[in-house]
Amino acid sequence: MRRFRRLLEVKPLVKIIEAHNGLTAHLIENLALETDRGLVEYDGIWLSSLTDSTAKGKPDIEYVDKTSRVATINDILEASTKPIVFDGDSGGLAEHFVFTIKSLERLGVSAIVIEDKVGLKRNSLLDNTAGNVAQDDVDHFCHKISQGKKAQVTDDFMIIARIESLVLDKGMKDALYRADRYLDAGADGVMIHSRSKEGSEILEACRKFRAAGFKAPLLVAPTTYNHLLDSELQEAGASVIIYANQLLRSAYPAMMRTAQAILRDGRTLESEQELMAVSDLLKLIPGG
Repeated sequence: MRRFRRLLEVKPLVKIIEAHNGLTAHLIENLALETDRGLVEYDGIWLSSLTDSTAKGKPDIEYVDKTSRVATINDILEASTKPIVFDGDSGGLAEHFVFTIKSLERLGVSAIVIEDKVGLKRNSLLDNTAGNVAQDDVDHFCHKISQGKKAQVTDDFMIIARIESLVLDKGMKDALYRADRYLDAGADGVMIHSRSKEGSEILEACRKFRAAGFKAPLLVAPTTYNHLLDSELQEAGASVIIYANQLLRSAYPAMMRTAQAILRDGRTLESEQELMAVSDLLKLIPGG
């Protein structure tokens, strides 16, 4: 659990990628690449509400209950030693949120990210989000954060406040105001969300966050502004980059191509060149 805090203290940029089952966690755990920048690897795992729900065949509307999500956490913990950051959606009622904190802390999860939206969840990347989703009252969300912090047993667990002001067209001033209030309420860090594809909005937000004097960890998720390099986001002030859904998005098209090929060709021969050998699959997970 404490490894995430340690990473934030010693690394200028922490990279986290989503896992939605034990196999993806195993991949992340064992992946390291030698590049011109030296040996690179992912520092932690993002347990995305979107990909966890989708992998279970459910909509991303907070339908998947905590018991089911805890089962995914356990699968991941058995396959990886990397710290887990949990996508907690809105966090629910403050009275329920405290029990979520206790459960995650007992499991060994490092942090939870909760977003300041209310009502039925709609994914922030949908084009028609603004105008159809309400942002939480600042005082109410601050109360939820403070109650969650009081529920912690250790100082290692972190609560990250995700700010939806830019997504909901509330503007940069509102985003920075909320950052100040949420951090004052006890949040251990802030995630500023943006669905602008140009990237200038998130870079401006990062720079203004640091210019305002905030020293807390700043998280970003470059899903729409995917042309920006990690070095550009770091230079602007980001300290954590979350690749929030890329593994599942790459897996589904590959499975679709294989399923279509078998139907089209009436056999598997043509698709075998894209598949892992059964012998390699059996060797993939130790202990089999």
